[in-house]
Amino acid sequence: MKLQHTLLAAALSLGLAAAHAEIKEGTDYAVLAKPLPQQQKDKIEVAEFFGYFCVHCFHLEPVLQKHSKKWSSDTYIRPIHVVWQPEMEGMARIAAAVNSSGMKYQANLPVFKAIYEQRLNLSDPATFKQWAAAQTSFDGAKLTAAYDSFGNQAQAKQMAELTEQMGINGTPTFIVGGKYRVIFTGTDWDVSMKKVEEIIDKVRQERGMKAPAPQAAARSKGAALAKAANK
Repeated sequence: MKLQHTLLAAALSLGLAAAHAEIKEGTDYAVLAKPLPQQQKDKIEVAEFFGYFCVHCFHLEPVLQKHSKKWSSDTYIRPIHVVWQPEMEGMARIAAAVNSSGMKYQANLPVFKAIYEQRLNLSDPATFKQWAAAQTSFDGAKLTAAYDSFGNQAQAKQMAELTEQMGINGTPTFIVGGKYRVIFTGTDWDVSMKKVEEIIDKVRQERGMKAPAPQAAARSKGAALAKAANK
């Protein structure tokens, strides 16, 4: 019996080693020379640099939502809209409003669809507010209130600063644990998200964290912090 337990433990160890051997530096991830400070140091942050203008981000979003809803409670998403030009701050304000209202899982896909399918210019405040007021799949009034809140523009400017500080030159860009930039290859987003999850496991093991059970109701922890900061 003891021999069986020893063999089982060895097999499990080899299995874990093989799983992490599949992700390689330079192929699947790059180690950042300048780490991204996490919003919650005791958890694993997945910083998502994206753009509502980015068609890849549009196609990734439903896959990201499907995967992230199953993540353990020690892992959270931090959505950051890239700002490469001043004109992009209008979109960043929408992203900040989605974050601070805690509605990534309700409002993000409708925003993408409004831009790509309805061809609406949501970076225009009047157009955005008119569109938000007409929504029935989520609380548009709540999103507009977050958009008009005192801290909204400051949050958008912080996104612009992070875009520059982290040298983000393409979307989507994911940074896991403030340390690893994920290298995406191809547009099979299920494969890409599995790679993100392998890197999450890598960070968890490096920190000596025990994986908790998957959370029952997924929420954007970055959004919760942003909302608290506005109170």
